[in-house]
Amino acid sequence: MQSFGASKEFIKGEEIDWEIVGEGIKRKIMGYDDKIMLVNVYFEKGAIGSIHEHYHSQVTYVGSGAFEVTIDKEIKIMKGGDCFYIPPHVLHGVVCLESGLLTDVFSPIREDFMLNKTY
Repeated sequence: MQSFGASKEFIKGEEIDWEIVGEGIKRKIMGYDDKIMLVNVYFEKGAIGSIHEHYHSQVTYVGSGAFEVTIDKEIKIMKGGDCFYIPPHVLHGVVCLESGLLTDVFSPIREDFMLNKTY
């Protein structure tokens, strides 16, 4: 695994530019080191986080909005204040029902996010 060091200790969201990652989807990589990463992801209504899997453990907090969340063929509607956990190598995805913000925590760091940064 490639090392990306660590983020600053104090991170101001207003100082980080949004990175467009899909139609109606943008993200900000916030704090990280090689073992953990926190990412804010904003979805416009109707945006789709396609079904995918990865080797990382993931916990996601729904900061606002409403999302249809699929985890391993089970589908639930999750709204602001809710949370969901995705084990490694489990298929998952979201459909945004009401524009909102997801905060993803990954362990270990998502190397692909770091390698594909556009800023």
